[in-house]
Amino acid sequence: MLPVTFTHLGHRWSVALLAALLAALLAGWMTIALASPPAPPTPFAAAFALFSQARQGDEHAIAQSVDAFTKLLQADPANPLWMAYCGAATSMRATTTWLPWKKMQYAEDGMALLDRALSTLTSAHSAPILGAVPVAMEVRFVAASTFLAVPGFMNKGGRGAKLLNDILASPPLASAPPAFRGDVWMTAASLAVKEQRMDDARKYFKQVIGAGAPQAEAARAQLGTLPS
Repeated sequence: MLPVTFTHLGHRWSVALLAALLAALLAGWMTIALASPPAPPTPFAAAFALFSQARQGDEHAIAQSVDAFTKLLQADPANPLWMAYCGAATSMRATTTWLPWKKMQYAEDGMALLDRALSTLTSAHSAPILGAVPVAMEVRFVAASTFLAVPGFMNKGGRGAKLLNDILASPPLASAPPAFRGDVWMTAASLAVKEQRMDDARKYFKQVIGAGAPQAEAARAQLGTLPS
């Protein structure tokens, strides 16, 4: 539901009249909400839901996610966000086959799409969006988390770490939704643990918890496993 903004009122409203008006509006909204079925998810929301399932290990959702983002990209070939998610999902397909050449093909195709998405970004994609993540930041994070996840011989780890550090230092991160900030901090904490930077790992886990992000429970669990 969109927020309602009260602009200049040309007449002096009595408290009783205003209360009656608000009650009528509320009753109308409740009637509409109860009578109307929930709106179907947007194509991006549906594709992102599949991508999230794929990240959690649902192998069947990986191919579905690739297909969903490929369709979005076909409809809007220059969209760096669709490109980035399609690349990340494609790279995950490397985990679904035991054939070495097929693994490499999926990984390389995914990396190529991510590189293209990064090169497509312009200053317009960095514009802040109220209550949402700037496109450039989201594209960079999708690329960073994927680059950090692929095997070391692909030589993407350094670039992934740089992209992640740029995001951590970016002012718009502070106003991003908690779920996105939680993802960024959890990724940073995992990298810190891998690099034996335990103080940094604690800091990032505590930021997740302090922000009340959806990943807070996982952060508490992982924080408890760190050596004192």
